[in-house]
Amino acid sequence: MKDLQMYINGQFCESSNGKWINVLNPSTEEVISRQPEGTIEDVNRALDAARAAQKAWAKTPAIERAGYLLKMAEGIKKREKEFTEIIMREQGKTRNWAAIEVGATIAYFEYMATFARHIEGEIIPSDRPNETILLTKKPIGVVAGILPWNFPFFLIARKAGAALIAGCTIVIKPSQLTPENCTEFAKVVAETGLPAGVINIVTGKGSVIGNEMAGSPKIDIVSVTGSVGAGESIMAAASKNITKVSLELGGKAPAIVMKDADLERAAQWIVDSRIGNNGQICNNAERVYVQKEVKAAFTEILVKKMQAVKVGDPCADESVDMGPLVEQRALESVTEKVERAISQGAKLLCGGHRVGTKGYFYAATVLDNCRQDMDIIHEETFGPVIPLVEFETLDDAIAMANDCEYGLASSIFTKDLNVAVKACRELEFGETYINREHFEAIQGFHAGMKKSGIGGADGKHGVDEYLVTHVTYLDTWE
Repeated sequence: MKDLQMYINGQFCESSNGKWINVLNPSTEEVISRQPEGTIEDVNRALDAARAAQKAWAKTPAIERAGYLLKMAEGIKKREKEFTEIIMREQGKTRNWAAIEVGATIAYFEYMATFARHIEGEIIPSDRPNETILLTKKPIGVVAGILPWNFPFFLIARKAGAALIAGCTIVIKPSQLTPENCTEFAKVVAETGLPAGVINIVTGKGSVIGNEMAGSPKIDIVSVTGSVGAGESIMAAASKNITKVSLELGGKAPAIVMKDADLERAAQWIVDSRIGNNGQICNNAERVYVQKEVKAAFTEILVKKMQAVKVGDPCADESVDMGPLVEQRALESVTEKVERAISQGAKLLCGGHRVGTKGYFYAATVLDNCRQDMDIIHEETFGPVIPLVEFETLDDAIAMANDCEYGLASSIFTKDLNVAVKACRELEFGETYINREHFEAIQGFHAGMKKSGIGGADGKHGVDEYLVTHVTYLDTWE
């Protein structure tokens, strides 16, 4: 078993109370490491370090800040296989998905480094004869970055990369389910020579660490990726200081299959979008609407593909398509939601059960005869379950897709450009994928509507999350 360490003000350390939290491998249920149980005192040491370092970091030329990001990317490259295997072990990803995550993390740091010369302002005409109005961008200050367990490594880059290039410093709180990749990343940070306090990592319970960070007056923005419940808690804590929040929360992505779609490809894209990361991605295809004319044919193809999904321990068998859910609570939640759907009238076509007796594995599942009023259509499942709903017209499908408290991702499968454009115009989601799987690009903007969040990440708009505007009115005397 490995003892992990926090990283505060450029130093590796244990918690101030000397306590630990075990980390399990979700495939075997074995303890693989233990993390320091960070305290409020530890949080404040990290926040003080970040605040002390921020002004000097903001004055560091952006091109020099970019150099550190490139060093981080290079450091990860040197340990690419090691980070891949850590993610497989502590989060349950297949090797392919873990490798994608590590590669995306490298690419993200490299991409964010390019913004060193692209953080730009404006010159605005004045109403006065001798005045110029200048709008410039400045770093917001100190960032609290609260990470999820489903993409624990990539989210380090998504939050820290944008924050650092903007001139901010950051305190990162990894999920207590998946802390090792983050604490190992601290070793990469240390090797870059990054000034102490610019990046800090505090491990422990979200209810302690996350809430303390969000409610602290030492924070200028709290960026969270997690559940709606976590977002509500963070917003409440941040509200007393009117601290800016950036939230990526849950999703219930609809996939609409039109009668003119390539059914074979649509089924494969939807399966890929449902079993990716073992069904645990916020923009996974969570519910599928199929036009009446092709419902039977599409369902037959989809079920065959889901039945073929191989489930198992990715560390023991690299040929598996899907690993475990992240913890016992997740397994229980998915099981309960499928059973409730069946009790409400859904028909089980495949799956619907735990796989094995050790590890948190759940079979790829398809539920037919689902209705819009069922809980499985409205509640985020976060597991490899596809509920099918039949529709007659595109307007019907769009209305049902929008009948949801979430608004992150959506998709439509059609050969008709007019249909695709209408769907993009009327679907109430931050992202719409046309004839492809659900998976965003780092140069886009990953943001949701409704309860899926506030603000967003990626691309130039993601950098803007960590910047504030300053307007100067420059009047010259004649």
